[in-house]
This record gives sequence, C-alpha cells and structure tokens, in this order.
Amino acid sequence: MPFSWYVINTYSGHENKVKLNLLQRIKSMNQEQNVKEIVVPTEQVVETKNGQKVQTEKRVFPGYVLVNMLMTDDSWSLVKNTPGVTGFVGSSNKPIPLNAQEVDRILHTSTVEKPKAVAMFSVGETVRVMSGPLSDFNGEIAEISEDQSKLKVLVNIFGRETPVELSFEQVKKT
Repeated sequence: MPFSWYVINTYSGHENKVKLNLLQRIKSMNQEQNVKEIVVPTEQVVETKNGQKVQTEKRVFPGYVLVNMLMTDDSWSLVKNTPGVTGFVGSSNKPIPLNAQEVDRILHTSTVEKPKAVAMFSVGETVRVMSGPLSDFNGEIAEISEDQSKLKVLVNIFGRETPVELSFEQVKKT
C-alpha cells in the first residue's frame, strides 16, 4: 500500500498545535515508518498597514492539515485521536486520499507564488495621501484593485471631487 496525502480537519487556529502534537505522538508510538510528512499549507501575503508593507504568512486552508501517510489501522487511530483533530476529510470510516494534481496545486502554489497584496481598506473609507503631488490631501476610497495594489480615491481639488489612482503605500487611514 503506497503513501498518500490525506486531509485532516482541525479546530481552526490550532493547525500548528495539531502538527506538533502529531509529531510527538508519532515518535512516542513508534509510527515513523507510517507517517512521512505533515504540512500546514500557508502562503506569503503582503498587507499594507498604516502605509507600511508588512509580509505575513496566512494559512491557505484554515482548519485543515495535510498528512502524507501509509493508511493502516494504527496510523489512522494515531491521527484520529490526536488532540485538536476532528477527523479526516472523506467518509467517516474511510478517508479519501488527495489525487496527485490536488497535492501539487496545494503544496507548490502555496510556496512558489509571489506574495499577494491585501487591502486593509474598504470603499467609502477616508484616507490621507502620504506621498506624491497630493500629499496631505484627504479623500474617499471609490474603488479597490487588490491585484494591482491600487486604490481609486476621490480627492477634493479646487472644490471638485477628482478621482486619483494611488498605490496602497501612498495612503494611510485617517
């Protein structure tokens, strides 16, 4: 029987704790030959907070952990009875392994992808322009383009609202 990747369900926010618990249980129960790898899929995300770019790591699938294992009664019981694990993804008595394309997509896209920018802004919010020719002007966000890390801000110039395209770094919440 070959090693396969299985998805286990955990309490959200406990993924890393479950990984550590599993690693300890594998050692203490001499199951190293049945479990190859445990992965909490994450991706690097660039967020803009107060005009500063901050790179953080976000879980791709909150509440899930991937385990590359040989499915035996012992290994199934080891994982199923680990604190924080609510079960395997699949039917209750027979976990379904991921296929090769799913594994490749989950494990490789989450590590190779360039960091994504995440807008910490919302439409209608007032921001202050921090750099450029309109520095120190206030404006209201009309549009957010996360994929380009840009905002369309309505700035009051000479008594008229003028749409201006600005990057996330050029503005700060007021």
